[in-house]
Amino acid sequence: MVELGIVLALLSACAANVAFLCKSRGATAAAAVELRHPLRSAAALFRSPWWTIGFAIAAGAWALHVAALALAPLSLVQAVLAGGLVLISWPAERWFGCRLGRREWLGLGLAAAGLAFLAITAGGQADHSRYSAAGMIGFEAAAITLGLALLLSAHHGERRAHHGLLLGAAAGVMMGVANVALKGLVDQLGAGLGVLVSPWTLVAVIGGVGAFYALARSLQVGRMIEVVTITSVAATCATVLGGVLVFGDEIGSDLIEGLARGTAFAMVIAAAALVPAPGRGAPRTA
Repeated sequence: MVELGIVLALLSACAANVAFLCKSRGATAAAAVELRHPLRSAAALFRSPWWTIGFAIAAGAWALHVAALALAPLSLVQAVLAGGLVLISWPAERWFGCRLGRREWLGLGLAAAGLAFLAITAGGQADHSRYSAAGMIGFEAAAITLGLALLLSAHHGERRAHHGLLLGAAAGVMMGVANVALKGLVDQLGAGLGVLVSPWTLVAVIGGVGAFYALARSLQVGRMIEVVTITSVAATCATVLGGVLVFGDEIGSDLIEGLARGTAFAMVIAAAALVPAPGRGAPRTA
């Protein structure tokens, strides 16, 4: 079943990357996102057809993500999603005007090798995650604090070149908050309606809403591929850390397997960091 979870995570990554591209085009065509006017900003985004299309595709990707979490450990699912970032290259080049160089193609190779290692070392593993409420509260509180700190830093540096990257990092951390809470909810599905009143439902909503606005604004002020990359790296780091600290995801059952999986995780994250080369991004659209 873990192997099926990996396949679902990879399909989720494909859909999420197409959604990123569509939402990027839609965000640049919409009015500037203002956190002081969240409803007005959201309405402006959804009046853009490209944003609405991207949001619908992202909803499908989210459903695949939930299914993957039900079958595989959190850290493994997120590593596959991060490696899937390189799949953005073909539609970005063909339809969105991006060009890839040597650095990006190196990222493609690293991601492919990392995903292969993950698939090999995942065989026969089952997810029996158990976690304490104290551990979840501590991790989520720290992650939300970090996300808010990044948002404040971005707000005070609006006219600086790294403004979009800070917002992208904030969006990634908030995605990590939502992912960890979502994994907790998936593990509680047997509780029925109790999931609806779980505090992790509120935490997942807070993380999702924060990521929604931070990502939309980052796509408006930053280069698309760079923003998507930093968002993916931040989400991966936060989610994998949550998987290990909160749910006790194993790095490996023995030394060799641990080294193999650790290398695979490092390769996937390195691939996300290498795509794209610094200063390269999609052209801005009116």
